[in-house]
Amino acid sequence: MGLIIAAGNTKPAFPYDYYYGVRIKTTVAATTLERIGRPELHTSLPVQSKMRRCVLRDNGTVAYYLHANDSTKRDTGAAANLTGADGQVMVEIPKHYRKFEFDGTDLIALISEYPLPGFHEVPKMYRSAYEATVDRTVAATPKLASVVNTTAAFRGGNNNTAYDGTYRSFLGLPATAISLTNFRNYARNRGEAGLNGKGWNCDLYAAQLATYWLFVIEYANLNSQADFNAQPDANGYKQGGLGAGVTTLNSTKWSNYNGYYPFVPCGTTNSLGNASGVVEFTMPDEYDPGVVTKVKVPSYRGIENPFGHIWSWTDGCKCEIQSEEAGGLSKFYVCDDPAQFQDSSYNGYDYRGDLPRKEGYVKRIMGGEFGENMPVEVGGGSTTYFADYFYTNIPASGVAMRGVLFGGNAAYGAPAGLAYANTLDAATNTRAYLGSRLCFIPVA
Repeated sequence: MGLIIAAGNTKPAFPYDYYYGVRIKTTVAATTLERIGRPELHTSLPVQSKMRRCVLRDNGTVAYYLHANDSTKRDTGAAANLTGADGQVMVEIPKHYRKFEFDGTDLIALISEYPLPGFHEVPKMYRSAYEATVDRTVAATPKLASVVNTTAAFRGGNNNTAYDGTYRSFLGLPATAISLTNFRNYARNRGEAGLNGKGWNCDLYAAQLATYWLFVIEYANLNSQADFNAQPDANGYKQGGLGAGVTTLNSTKWSNYNGYYPFVPCGTTNSLGNASGVVEFTMPDEYDPGVVTKVKVPSYRGIENPFGHIWSWTDGCKCEIQSEEAGGLSKFYVCDDPAQFQDSSYNGYDYRGDLPRKEGYVKRIMGGEFGENMPVEVGGGSTTYFADYFYTNIPASGVAMRGVLFGGNAAYGAPAGLAYANTLDAATNTRAYLGSRLCFIPVA
């Protein structure tokens, strides 16, 4: 590799000085990984440490950043307004650079602050701090929102007014029972700021993928549900994961409680600020009368519930799932230009690889030039290989166009996680436990 001069340096340096990452031994079942690159960067985590919550205006400018240790305050210590009046509560993911390569059967994943040889750019982006709700203040133009707001205009779930004032109230909760198509439209109702005039989006595959690799490299662990450990190891490295997350409910009890709709209020992890961690949430007694039921709400560097609780509809990717008679392939496509997102064809989308034809725990991912975290092989386990599940089914005839949901829901338990992908639903489908996030891509 050639020499570079990084910003602030007066002497040439090898690229090795500026990258850090992990080695994934694809033939080894263990989810813990070998750290590679500069050891110091695994403690300072220069890319991850720049992730921070902020309030973002509809024109794409930051109104203010939030306090590192308390998201109810601005970084100045003054009170923050998280209701949407000042803007949307987002996590800024800094521009950085990634590289993926194979060394024999080992997959190497590297990141850097600098555009090193062979690395591709991951653009600066914003992903909602909270699971998204909908601002219905103007009924004709509902807007996807990331807020802490318990007023009727921001009611979550399926916007059922009958639950107001009861234990099943959807006030202050994420919105669900909305299709990917409508989530996209509601995000676009925020205006034409950002990339190609389409910067506002629902949850993005690019944002999900960035979050995934930032976590994997920070914790050197493929199992995002490994027990949370706030203490670094003897080397100063992060260890463990984000815990089980909100994935441990009993399906029947959840159904009886509120019909599989969300229940964790947006902003539950505000006390963590920009830090990763978990906050305990106690279910209302009506979930299981006489029994105290608690879940632990995770946050990864400000991204609350990055998996679990409700599935997240994710735009910028789709699947072509063929019946056996129509070709017998399940093809995965990605689009990086939000102006070309649509639900009718694969125009503007790049084919990235073939998915497994059956469901199961992920054993091997696509990887490739861009590090796709969709599977190519199942047969792993909940604590082995990639530790997350892949859900699909094959149409009896013809070809099905499917969207992708990530994360799992509150009753999925061990199969859930950052890379749990579901390719069952068309973009028009809605369910009580299908939600999304809000994302923004600035002009490059």
